[in-house]
Amino acid sequence: MDAANTDSGAERPETRSTAAQIRHAEILDIVRREGRLDVAPGAARLGITPETLRRDLRALERIGHIRRSYGAAFPVESSRFETPLDFRENANSEEKARIADAAAGQIGHAQTIFIDEGFLPQLVARALPDDRPLTVVTASLPAANELAQRREVEVFLLGGRVRGTTLGTVDHWATTMLQSFVIDLAYIGANGISTEHGLTTPDPAVAAVKRAAVAASRQRIFIGTHTKFGVSSFSRFAEIGEFEKLVTGEQLSPHRAQLFSQYGPKVLRV
Repeated sequence: MDAANTDSGAERPETRSTAAQIRHAEILDIVRREGRLDVAPGAARLGITPETLRRDLRALERIGHIRRSYGAAFPVESSRFETPLDFRENANSEEKARIADAAAGQIGHAQTIFIDEGFLPQLVARALPDDRPLTVVTASLPAANELAQRREVEVFLLGGRVRGTTLGTVDHWATTMLQSFVIDLAYIGANGISTEHGLTTPDPAVAAVKRAAVAASRQRIFIGTHTKFGVSSFSRFAEIGEFEKLVTGEQLSPHRAQLFSQYGPKVLRV
């Protein structure tokens, strides 16, 4: 058999590999830019079959770049990628509103509160009762602005470098301030929460502030949408068992909620 016949009619493995790498880069760009990619329209958009797209998504999920749920792909934040604040304001907005209201309702008799950075903690700040004196420590400029206008609330804004993606403060100024406080209740968010790695976030500087807030607080409530569960990011800052409650959306399955509750906290699906 001659060489010409040997090479004809078959795509070389290295060619297939290169084509897949190009598709993976394009898929990842879409997911990160738009927040999700649904299989059926995504396949038509990319000019490939749904089966090929599903295979590509499985490959991207295996290396931790995306997560799949109900026929769609969503971005996973990492040390090199973090969704901006304006995107977070629009993603899962109804679920976040329910979580914020439910979490604020768990305040009990706490008089000193920590509010984490991020959009969901900002919603919790907005939902806190306005008919009682509170002292609030926060790393979030938007939350501080929200609460400073209330006559019954005294606000301590942590100092430090301001992150443009979340308008939160970080670095040693923030962690040093937290070490001087004893806080009744902390509302803490995360980019991921998993049974394997606990609570994680992409930026080590953010993780340090969250870790200091966890250490300074008598009780801690995790707040996060169902999309955060089963996800791991770059920097670990707490274990699941350090939290008394996990407040999330009803989209989290009862089975998965039960799995996380085995580590100690009560899981509230709202």
